[in-house]
Amino acid sequence: MTVTTEVTQQGRGRPLTRLKGHWIDDWRPEEPEFWANGGAKVARRNLIFSIFSEHIGFSVWTLWSVLVLFLGPAYGIDPAGKFTLTAVPALFGAVLRIPYTFAVAKFGGRNWTIFSAALLLVPSVLAAFLIEPGVSYSTLLILAAIAGVGGGNFASSMANINAFYPQRLKGWALGINAGGGNLGVAAVQLVGLLVLATAGKDHPGLVAGIYIPLIVLATLGSALFMDNLSHARNDKRGMRDVSRDPHTWIMSVLYIGTFGSFIGFGFAFGQVLQVQFKDDFPTPIDAAYLTFLGPLLGSLIRPFGGALADKLGGARVTFWNFVAMAAAASVVLVASQQKSLALFLTGFILLFVFSGLGNGSTYKMIPAIFRAKAELGVANGGDPGAAEVESRRLAAALIGIAGAVGAFGGVLVNVAFRQSFLTYKTGDGAYIAFIAFYALCFALTYLVYIRTHSRKLVGV
Repeated sequence: MTVTTEVTQQGRGRPLTRLKGHWIDDWRPEEPEFWANGGAKVARRNLIFSIFSEHIGFSVWTLWSVLVLFLGPAYGIDPAGKFTLTAVPALFGAVLRIPYTFAVAKFGGRNWTIFSAALLLVPSVLAAFLIEPGVSYSTLLILAAIAGVGGGNFASSMANINAFYPQRLKGWALGINAGGGNLGVAAVQLVGLLVLATAGKDHPGLVAGIYIPLIVLATLGSALFMDNLSHARNDKRGMRDVSRDPHTWIMSVLYIGTFGSFIGFGFAFGQVLQVQFKDDFPTPIDAAYLTFLGPLLGSLIRPFGGALADKLGGARVTFWNFVAMAAAASVVLVASQQKSLALFLTGFILLFVFSGLGNGSTYKMIPAIFRAKAELGVANGGDPGAAEVESRRLAAALIGIAGAVGAFGGVLVNVAFRQSFLTYKTGDGAYIAFIAFYALCFALTYLVYIRTHSRKLVGV
């Protein structure tokens, strides 16, 4: 049985209808009248609560970037062990992004948001009550791994919001959704600072505890105000088909350089400050005053990266962005060798800013690549309608793969820092590795997408 909702076309078309419960049976965002007479309102409501849930998910995912600052001498964990604790949730979050992408189509966007939000209670409650002196390192590793569930929320949230918005507004909607989620990295840093400034360094469980009521609110909000779209179905063959395209793996490498850097530095920055400049940051609260700034700026600038790519071209913006990231990493390396805190902070903040800018520009490149390939196919006699459908199908699948592979970059960043501090007692080895990787990324971008005589993908 279907029931007509409050959203109607005022006599100018079919009314929006729902199946029983929160399932919407008829969703036509590409029709201007439908969108203007209620569709936009429904999509906006779902976007708001999707952002809230995803934001909390990012905070829980990066919770251990703060918790490790509380693990003082009483816990008996060296810097290498702490970098492992931050690498573990990054790894599990990256792995979960693939199944989370498919979950929206199988269970419904609202239903999965409710479940994935409620699931965040598990790592938060466990961390709130189990982290105290005397806890075993293996227990801490398990708790850190469980926090990885927050990393999957981004993939399901993006897949869900993508289905609600018309093509002309997808870039804006997905940019706002992603940026709002990324802000969770900065928010958890501020929560950690609040706890350190008020309760002190002996109460790490309070950081996780603060999120428990917020998770309940996100779960209830999703249940009361979000919807499922009955037509939203993932193409299960999409990832298989797109995995055969070389552009999939090139773009995944580039996304490791942008999003992988952002999330990896978000996990590691506080520890790096305490280890690299321990005389300047003798207590966790000293480092916490600065750790939120980089993730905050990187999150806020992400939509501008997409807008700049719209204006100048995604490949061009991405190329120069990686050049700037290599330069910023070089500044960090020089600052580390000269033990200049001011220069070190400047270089690292620039790395956050450019990684956020690059998140936007690389995301814009993905649909542009397949749209350009579709245009080539049409020019060679292909069907325009079929080419457009195929380009959207493959672009959506690539976004899922690149999101997962890019998140794995967060693991590589923390592993690089761990090995560098073990081997050299400084982060210099990691900084050199970052410079080399960014050089690889801007070389790939130039050779594949910019070089004039090989650039068949016009408009990327």
